[in-house]
Amino acid sequence: TPQQLARMQGLVRAAMNEGALGLGTSMIYAPAAYAETPELIALARASAACGGMYISHMRSEGDRIEQAVDELIEIARQSGGPAEIWHMKMSGRRNWGKLDTIIAKIEAARSSGIRITANMYNYTAGATGLDAAMPIWVQSGGLEQWIERLKDPAIRARVKAEMMDENADWENLARRAGDPDKVLLLGFKNPKLKPLTGKTLGEVSRMRGTSPEDTAIDLVIEDGSRVGTAYFLMDEANVKRQTALPWMSFGSDAAAPTAQGVFLLSQDHPRAYGNVARLLGKYVREEKATSLQDAVRRLSHLPVTNLGIKERGLLKPGYFADVVVFDPATISDHATFAKPAQYATGVAHVFVNGVQVLKDGEPTGAAAGRFVKGPGAGKCPA
Repeated sequence: TPQQLARMQGLVRAAMNEGALGLGTSMIYAPAAYAETPELIALARASAACGGMYISHMRSEGDRIEQAVDELIEIARQSGGPAEIWHMKMSGRRNWGKLDTIIAKIEAARSSGIRITANMYNYTAGATGLDAAMPIWVQSGGLEQWIERLKDPAIRARVKAEMMDENADWENLARRAGDPDKVLLLGFKNPKLKPLTGKTLGEVSRMRGTSPEDTAIDLVIEDGSRVGTAYFLMDEANVKRQTALPWMSFGSDAAAPTAQGVFLLSQDHPRAYGNVARLLGKYVREEKATSLQDAVRRLSHLPVTNLGIKERGLLKPGYFADVVVFDPATISDHATFAKPAQYATGVAHVFVNGVQVLKDGEPTGAAAGRFVKGPGAGKCPA
C-alpha cells in the first residue's frame, strides 16, 4: 500500500542516515523476488536522495538477463542514483553468447549519463544454495515453511516438475549448470551429512539411487538448511573478457574464513581465499587480459568512488593509509574447488588505517578496521 511504501522509504532514509552505502537487492531469491519494479524505484529514490547506490543481484543472470539489466538501468534512471550489477555473469551455456549485448546495454546507459557499474569474481562457478534450484513460491515465508512444504507429497511432485522444466519462468541454477555433476555440495549443518561435502549432486544422487531433484529436496529436508552449493555456470572466455572492462570492479562474494579449525568442516568456494590474487596473477601477469595499473585502480579507487566513500582508495596525503604491498611477479592464488582452504601468496605487507595487519606475509593480530560510513551519514533527512 502507499502507506507501507512510505514507511519503507523512511526505513531506507534512516539506514542511510546511520551510514549505509545504499540499497541492496537479491532478486533471484525469496522474498526479494516478490518486489516489483515500481517498489524498487521508490526505495532506490530514497537511497539516491542520500547519496546512496542501488546494488543488485539481478532478477536473472541467464535466460532473462537482458530484461534484468533493462530493469536495473530503469531503476537507476528513475531514482537519479547510480546502480551496480552484483557479480555480473552470463549463466548457462545457452546464455554465454549474450555478453556483447549486455556490455552494449551498459555502455549505452553510461553514455547517456546513467552511472552503471558492475563487479565480478574471477571463476566459472558461483556459490549459493539449493534454494537456487527450486521455485520461489515454495520458499515463501522462510526456511521452516519451505521445508514443511517439501514434505507434502503433492507439493513435492509440483516442485520436482518445475525443477525439471528447462523453460521455467524462474532462475534455476541447477538447470543452467546443465548437469548434476556440475553442482558441487559445499556445506551442511547436519553432522551426518558432512561426509557428502565436496561431492556433486550427481554423485550423491547415484549413491542414493534417487533422481537429482529428489536428492536436492531430501538434502534440504535432512539438513534443515538451504545447503551450500557451487554451480558451474560460466564460460572462461567471458570471465577473462570481463576482467578488462573499465567499469568492472572485483568482489569475492564470500566471507574470510581462516584455513583451520571448525572452518574446515564445511567447504568454501575458492574465491574466499583467492579472488584478488587470481586477478593479479592469472589475468594480469599470465594472460595479460588487463594492465596491472588498471587492475589496481579497479580494486581500490573505482569501488570507493562508486560507493561515495571519502578519503580512501588512493595513496594520497591526508587519506586513510590502506596499503597493500605485493610482488606482481609472484602473487598467486592456490585455492581450488577440490581444496579451497589455501591462502594466496605474494602479498608481503598490509596496512589498514595506517596499522600493519600483515607483516612479511603473516598476520600481526592487530584489529585496525573501523566502521566506514556512507555519504548520507548524519545528513539524510528522516
